[in-house]
Amino acid sequence: MRCFFLCPFSEVGMKNPLTLLFRSRDKPGGRPSPGGRPSPANSVSAAQAFYFGGSAAGKPVNPRTAVQMTAVYACVRVIAETVASLPLHVYRYTDRGSEKAVGHPLYRILHDEPNHEMTSFILRETMLSHLLLWGNSYCQILRNGRGQILGLYPLLPEKMAVDRDAGGVLIYDYTTRDGGVVRLRPEDVLHIPGLGFDGIMGYSPIALEKNAIGLGMAAEEYGSRFFSNGATPSGVLTHPNTVKNPTALRESWNAAYGGSGNSGKVAILEEGMRFEKVSMPNNEAQFLESRKFQVAEICRVYRVPPHLVGDLEHATFSNIEHQSISFAMHTIRPWLVRIEQAMNRALFTEKEKSLFYVRINIDGLMRGSYKERMEGYAIGRQNGWLSADDIRELENMNPLPDGAGGGTYLVNGNMVPITGVKSAAKDTTN
Repeated sequence: MRCFFLCPFSEVGMKNPLTLLFRSRDKPGGRPSPGGRPSPANSVSAAQAFYFGGSAAGKPVNPRTAVQMTAVYACVRVIAETVASLPLHVYRYTDRGSEKAVGHPLYRILHDEPNHEMTSFILRETMLSHLLLWGNSYCQILRNGRGQILGLYPLLPEKMAVDRDAGGVLIYDYTTRDGGVVRLRPEDVLHIPGLGFDGIMGYSPIALEKNAIGLGMAAEEYGSRFFSNGATPSGVLTHPNTVKNPTALRESWNAAYGGSGNSGKVAILEEGMRFEKVSMPNNEAQFLESRKFQVAEICRVYRVPPHLVGDLEHATFSNIEHQSISFAMHTIRPWLVRIEQAMNRALFTEKEKSLFYVRINIDGLMRGSYKERMEGYAIGRQNGWLSADDIRELENMNPLPDGAGGGTYLVNGNMVPITGVKSAAKDTTN
């Protein structure tokens, strides 16, 4: 029985280790992949890279520092929780359309329990948080000796290195907690990339927009330090004569009057000393305006309506519903398609791909208000393309009992084909 779960790789098959350092990157193709298709040699390494690090505002930006900013955390949370909460099913193609393939082994893994440690909601929430912060999501596909999938385990993107071997085949090297390196085959990894330039790797929104996020982090830190100083700007103590020990004077001043716990104290200046403020006033620095703009800027990066992260400044009763529907169509739906297609490609065998598929149901987010749904159902019912059971299924209701006519399609009796009207008029003339 083969071992699939994070088995450390050795140098077997690596007769010349230098080939990993001096690989040919100028050829348009490589040796055939395990599926028998030719693999490109440089689609990973040739892509432009974007790195975490210092921003123009002087703040280090990476997923762990950026997610501590409220706007970033709120955007990641609302997208991840929304996607994770949508129903996910495995379907089978039939002569009349499709139906749920409840008996397929993947159904329970994807719908209920992907592994023994988490639920389907938790796995998809984790996958989306990785995508939104690192730009890539990786899950190890755990199989038995016959190749059947037993479970999916998420892997940290920051510990994964993706490249190609000397023959152009993708390789996934994962660094474990103890520092060992595990090499995973492409067929044992569910890799969902975000927006990228080479079709293989996605790029982190945090790295791409680190200057915008860094500016927001700097504004937050400035406000925190300002209030930790008792909302008192910094300044300069001037003395008419020479101060023998300026360090001791500064420390005694900060101990007596610095910090929010000392706010409101009356300062006593001796020997002609004076305190002069040197900080820029908040209104001149446009502190509040900058913080508001950065929230909108981060919402723009993740394409999240501001009202979903608690910014109700421009929200009204008339536009929130339409903004929410737009959020489902233009933000959530692309993520769903990305996940569905990655799962269909990686989790089904070549034979199964023509018989089964994964679908995440987004209808619940786009149903609109109760009144609008009822009006739409009435139109479909009166025009003969919705039955009572169809409507009840859309509303998560059980079908009507047998004989109650739940599957009957009706049409208005006063509507007849125009050819029938012409025939009737001709008969009348005769």
